Amino acid sequence: MLTIDYLPGTPCWIDVNSPDVAASTAFYTGLFGWEAVSLGPAHMDYRFCQTGGKTVAGIGKATERNPARPWTVYFHTPDADAVAKTIEQAGGKILAAPYDIPGQGRMAMFADPAGAMFAVWQPGATKGLGLVAGPGSLGWIELYSPDPAGIRSFYEAVFGWQVEEMPMGDTPYPIISPAGGGESSSMAGIWQTEPGDGAHWLPYFEVSDCDATMTKAQRFGGTVRSPATTVEGVGRMGVLVDPFSARFAVLASSG
Repeated sequence: MLTIDYLPGTPCWIDVNSPDVAASTAFYTGLFGWEAVSLGPAHMDYRFCQTGGKTVAGIGKATERNPARPWTVYFHTPDADAVAKTIEQAGGKILAAPYDIPGQGRMAMFADPAGAMFAVWQPGATKGLGLVAGPGSLGWIELYSPDPAGIRSFYEAVFGWQVEEMPMGDTPYPIISPAGGGESSSMAGIWQTEPGDGAHWLPYFEVSDCDATMTKAQRFGGTVRSPATTVEGVGRMGVLVDPFSARFAVLASSG
């Protein structure tokens, strides 16, 4: 499961870049009950979304230099510059070379060989999310790729991930764990993209009631991409799209 004891290669941050920060903030605070704290003009009104005083996500303002983008997963690294070189050598693409967020940390953005966008975070004052795997916080991530088997070698080369196939109905489901992680350190899965869909990372936010959350999302201007379904031993989940086309999932874990 996800944890805030961040090992290299584990998800440590997540944010969305919106063309209308106020509207996106209203959508997500209404949906999840988050409180939003702005970092002010020096940081382009970037907002920390919090529950119980603990940061669970970020919302940024789209600009010409930093355009609107979907929910982006950041993976912890002790050296953003070194991992950027590794990503390029492994066949990935640098979308934003490593740069400092003054007083917070160092980041960079990339696309894997299939086009799925992701980022890395080298922590400074901001170590990472303050809460995961709890209500209203990041509970799981999935990589959707046209070649689930082939893409593994890229991420294994970049982050040293361990991948183990687990049964999921009639289909084996590749589960990702960080290098050096224990038996309970699984953090992500890999699925085949649907026809016509592009490669992407999908975040899952933990909720107490999947169906109620999906109904509420529609009232706030979101749309349902994949209706709620129950996966035995996992929980009930569905995929939504916010008013600005950013895709995310909600999960009510079982047990």
